[in-house]
Amino acid sequence: MKEAIVSTGPRVQIIDSPIPRPGPGQVLTKIVFSGSNPKDWKRPQYWGFKWTGNQGDDISGIVHSVGEGVSKFKSGDRVAAFHEMKQPGGSYAEYGINWAYSTFRLPTNTSFQEGAAIPLAALTAACVLYSRLRLPQPWLPIPDSQTIPLVIWGVSSAVGSYAVQLARRSNIHPLICIAGRAQAHVEKLIDRSKGDTVIDYRNGHEAVSQEIRDSLKGAKLEYAFDAVSEMGWYQTICRVLDHQSGNITLIIPAQTYTDIPKTIGKSVTTVADIHQDLKDFGYVYSRYFTKGLEEGWFRAQPQEIIPCGLAGVQQGLENLKNGTASAVKYVLKIADTPGLQS
Repeated sequence: MKEAIVSTGPRVQIIDSPIPRPGPGQVLTKIVFSGSNPKDWKRPQYWGFKWTGNQGDDISGIVHSVGEGVSKFKSGDRVAAFHEMKQPGGSYAEYGINWAYSTFRLPTNTSFQEGAAIPLAALTAACVLYSRLRLPQPWLPIPDSQTIPLVIWGVSSAVGSYAVQLARRSNIHPLICIAGRAQAHVEKLIDRSKGDTVIDYRNGHEAVSQEIRDSLKGAKLEYAFDAVSEMGWYQTICRVLDHQSGNITLIIPAQTYTDIPKTIGKSVTTVADIHQDLKDFGYVYSRYFTKGLEEGWFRAQPQEIIPCGLAGVQQGLENLKNGTASAVKYVLKIADTPGLQS
């Protein structure tokens, strides 16, 4: 099979590799679409040669075969899955390996293209809200008589957009959403009637912190998620967070965030935990996404297809590195790879 290997740059080389075999608890998927994520170029860039490899982790396709002990999936099933980071069998290939617990069925109303936009980002959002911030689960929403203000910085990203959809399912409002040029996308996600609002970060730190205060209408801010975690924007959030009961979670583990006041609860969300101590969590939420897609309250982030399949991986990663993407998830159709044998 063909497989794309990502190294520092990003530089991408397409190689021939044997089709992997699923081990116990694993699923071998013939990949129709793969998603791309910023971490796909960041890992080899920041950690060097040891992170060179197939960096793709968003699998969408058809089950080819299953390993020992897998009973929930069978050959021919339409699925999407979050591949285990740093392990063989990534999604930049014709076939990928995924654990059954982080695999979910795609309902008939969801395409493979849409499926590739979901796994890693949606599971990250679930980890943010329910593992790190410990907010009410979406199947136990808070009553309308209560409010839980939540600031989400970087809402137009896939992770931010999924966080909004899940938070709304938990009836968490007001959602104070920080965005830039993609505010029209964010407006489609929020509920203004429940106090949700969008703030333009381009107005500057002081203006943003004041607009957050105005949106709170005197309420305490105890929960915040910075889906960008760069350029010091989390410091702006911390100006408004309650310094006794406030909690913020961020997503870049290489940073220490020592400038966050010690009285504020601080955590870093890493979706890799789904394959470590949050396997049951991943199992539950992966299947919950299928329910949401079927019922229509959960929707895939808009997608942009990068041309040429695996040959387009480098262009997609360069676009992510340069910040070209806005309110879209880059996906690649594997069959569009030049020279691919059917």
